[in-house]
Amino acid sequence: MNFRFQFRQFTSTWLGLSLLITAVSTLTFNASAIAEEPSDSSIPSEHTSTLPNASDAWHQQKLEEIANLSRLTPVAQVAETHSGAIVGQVTAVSQLSDVRPTDWAFQALQSLVERYGCIVGYPDKTYRGNQAISRYEFAAGLNACMDRINELLASATNDLVRKEDLLSLQKMQEEFAAELATWRGRVDALEVRTATLERQQFSTTTKLQGDVLVVGADTFGDRANNTSADDTDDDTQAFLGYRVRLALPTSFTGKDQLFIRLAANNIPNLTALTGTAMTRFTFDKSAFPDGSLYLDSLNYRFPLGDKATVWIGTRQLQPVAYASNSNPLVGGSNGALSRFATHNPTIFRPGFDGAGAALAYQFNRQFRLSLAYTADDTQANVPESGRGIFNGNNLAFAQLTFNPTSTIETAFSYGRKYFGSNTGFNLTGGTGSTFARNPFQLNATISDNFGFQFNWRATPTFHLGGWFGYTLAHQVRGGDSNATILNGAVFLAFPDLFAKGNVGGIVVGVPPKAVSNDYRSPGGVKREDPDTSLHLEAFYTFRVTNGISITPDFYLITKPEHNDANEPIWVGAIRTTFSF
Repeated sequence: MNFRFQFRQFTSTWLGLSLLITAVSTLTFNASAIAEEPSDSSIPSEHTSTLPNASDAWHQQKLEEIANLSRLTPVAQVAETHSGAIVGQVTAVSQLSDVRPTDWAFQALQSLVERYGCIVGYPDKTYRGNQAISRYEFAAGLNACMDRINELLASATNDLVRKEDLLSLQKMQEEFAAELATWRGRVDALEVRTATLERQQFSTTTKLQGDVLVVGADTFGDRANNTSADDTDDDTQAFLGYRVRLALPTSFTGKDQLFIRLAANNIPNLTALTGTAMTRFTFDKSAFPDGSLYLDSLNYRFPLGDKATVWIGTRQLQPVAYASNSNPLVGGSNGALSRFATHNPTIFRPGFDGAGAALAYQFNRQFRLSLAYTADDTQANVPESGRGIFNGNNLAFAQLTFNPTSTIETAFSYGRKYFGSNTGFNLTGGTGSTFARNPFQLNATISDNFGFQFNWRATPTFHLGGWFGYTLAHQVRGGDSNATILNGAVFLAFPDLFAKGNVGGIVVGVPPKAVSNDYRSPGGVKREDPDTSLHLEAFYTFRVTNGISITPDFYLITKPEHNDANEPIWVGAIRTTFSF
């Protein structure tokens, strides 16, 4: 029976409980107690003085029946209340703050608490006598009282008990026999499952999580050329690739997290094949060989007081780890496939995998400040001149996130990047035009990157958002040139499109573009983009099960490399994601 009831409204149950209270309160634990003569001639007329060793067959039988019915682990030790809070034993009714001497059940509670010790309370020292409970919960409480009464009976000497008392106890337990049996089954099943978990668990502090991406894709359109109109034919073939990641998040205090992730990836970088980084996927392989297993991420997060959180990392500590990109639906492993559409590239892609530290401080529900300093992890561990934490490629980052309402999020970001001479330049996070990614060729560069991101959850099934990025780059060696780089996008997201758990999205934007640059390459080429390219992308993520999703995605790059001489390039792909 699963229905719930109020004690005062469920009269028949309280009559039964009254019988229990009457029975236990009239048990006589002294040698002078006199019992009534049983009227049934089949029951012996004499009582023994020590009940556990009684020769009285009838009384002994009843005691054994009661003991069998109540043979459970005491619920005061293992049970939780229906509200989820662990209860605690009280030794005096005065400890229950919401029980008054004028309450109609005060004497019954006083007897059960102070004489028999079989009533428990909530951690806040309340009893909540008017709160609804189920018959299973009442049976659990009854069982606890039976355990306590059996202890008293077993330890008593020179005690007498009447037939009516034993019959009352037996009646109550028979009334709740089904619930007690169900409770016993639940406890037994829980013990088995707990034992299995303890035997098979991976770790008491570490979880195993993972995802597998399988991507089939192809590109369509002539290969781009950023210096002339001499287009080349597209010779790329349809391909199939994968990315596998295994994460081991570990918590030592329940509030911190050590995050370790391993990965293997053979999804190609399309830059060389298509002539432009504008076609890249957000999940393509790094510099590691195809299919090799490598350390993808390593960082540790812990709270500092009530409002601050600190990150320390040696691998892939990037802004998306400690600052909101205001793009939760379009980005990520279930969102858009292109590298550009995932988030503001000049802000959230440093151009290297990070090693360093970050701090986030939550002032209130509206304001959050994120600060970080990270270095190129391939240089942070190198003590040679021009490398290390402070002399190698690095990023100083700050972001103020402002939520004026519960449905609107805005973020104002700043990142100062430094790339040393003769190092891999990537001012725009691996996307955009060649001139935007590397405005001064191999000369050391400092860039000031400003960003604005927003997301408006207009309805539960429609989000509108986007970003704008403004970069000022300065040549600090080999000259004194300056360049301005812009990028921006607007996206529409449709959560639960056609079915719950699915999401559709449309992204329209301008990939990073060098709008001005007074630097000239040795051949006299002005590294400034002459035209404006558009990125148009649409995707739909279909959730097959909780752990499997399929995402078809198409994106079009008009005027690749911001050069009208280049023909448009299409990229079509289907991604299947397995998460566990």
